[in-house]
Amino acid sequence: MPILPPKLRTIAGLLLLFLTTSAAAQDLAIVGAQVFPAPESAPIADATVLIREGRIAAVGPRSSVRLPPGVRVIDGRGTSVTAGFWNSHIHLIKPPFHAADEQPAQALTDALRDRFSRWGFTTLFDIASLPGDARALRARIDRGEVIGPRLLTVDMPFFPANGTPIYVRELWQQMKAPSAEVATPEQARMRAAAQIKAGADGVKLFTGAIVGGPQGVLPMSKDIASAIVTEAHAHGKPAFAHPTDKAGLDVAVDSGVDVLAHAAPESGEWSPAFVARLKADDVALVPTLTLFASELRREGAPEAVVQRFVGNAQQQLFAMARGGGQVLFGTDAGYTDVYDTHLEYQLMAAAGLDWRQILASLTTAPAQRFGQSSQRGRLEEGFAGDIVVLAADPQRRPDAYAEVRMTVRDGRVLYDVATTSSSAVAVH
Repeated sequence: MPILPPKLRTIAGLLLLFLTTSAAAQDLAIVGAQVFPAPESAPIADATVLIREGRIAAVGPRSSVRLPPGVRVIDGRGTSVTAGFWNSHIHLIKPPFHAADEQPAQALTDALRDRFSRWGFTTLFDIASLPGDARALRARIDRGEVIGPRLLTVDMPFFPANGTPIYVRELWQQMKAPSAEVATPEQARMRAAAQIKAGADGVKLFTGAIVGGPQGVLPMSKDIASAIVTEAHAHGKPAFAHPTDKAGLDVAVDSGVDVLAHAAPESGEWSPAFVARLKADDVALVPTLTLFASELRREGAPEAVVQRFVGNAQQQLFAMARGGGQVLFGTDAGYTDVYDTHLEYQLMAAAGLDWRQILASLTTAPAQRFGQSSQRGRLEEGFAGDIVVLAADPQRRPDAYAEVRMTVRDGRVLYDVATTSSSAVAVH
């Protein structure tokens, strides 16, 4: 491949920027769809959603929305349209995301489309990855070099001293990554401050780290956990916790974390009193039900054990929802290789959540939790042009949320089933 002279490289770069900006600025309208403006709102039949200059310009019955000339019109008959989905628990630790600033842009774009945008995600929260990887990827997305969802990250996680989880030790060694363990409150506080200063959007604590052997699960000390959480809150950032068992759950709640990154099946059933405490402390839950089912089956656990663990997690999810606690959708994709979201929706519905509660976990709840409720999470005039076009009706079956035909972020199409080959999206 010939190397361009500096002047031609500059011209080529400007041309790429022009094309990227032009594509992002395309106006479009979904016409004739069933539209779900928000979880608490009644669906609008035969409706139009108009996006102009990356924002929602109009939402309403087709007869009431006038389309300006030059708008790309998409036939929405037979589809359902919602606000863009958030995945509040992913990891960017598998190729090609490591050393993202060195990877080909197209490889990153393809991976983001096939693993995340294909399932309707317009915003991702990476809640633990190798140092700097997610921030480098975000910078390339923000510059328009890579096309993908909006990205938030906690950067590197916090493990207890001698508590690097057994399932990431080999990865940490292979990548020669600095230790993520913290031994003192001051060490923990200083690293939290440094990561946030470098661009992290929150922190992630392993308050219950799975270390294997006789120890099994190693809890983080409460004083270290509290130091991390306090520092994050001083910067207005959320704290996530990986609790695992009752001891880890107690440390997480006592230290003031904002989000439980998983249900905690080993901790047993959650009582109404415990859920009331979580609600009073404004703690949200990301259930990750598919994770427990897929990982236990992969390890060859008896089906009775799988059902017990998943059942405990479902009980905790239902108790949380019934008690008015906040639920956020998340998959742990990137750690697990299961990107397909059908089963998660099915398990959430089997736990007792209805279509409105599931939609809230994907849209309004994370937008509120992470400070974006005035810009994202609803189909409302002036909001960001983040939409998902579904091939089925989520009122009829919960896994309709996985039947994605198109994903649009800020008016830019991230995924379109009509133009993406089936081989490119066969990621499960």
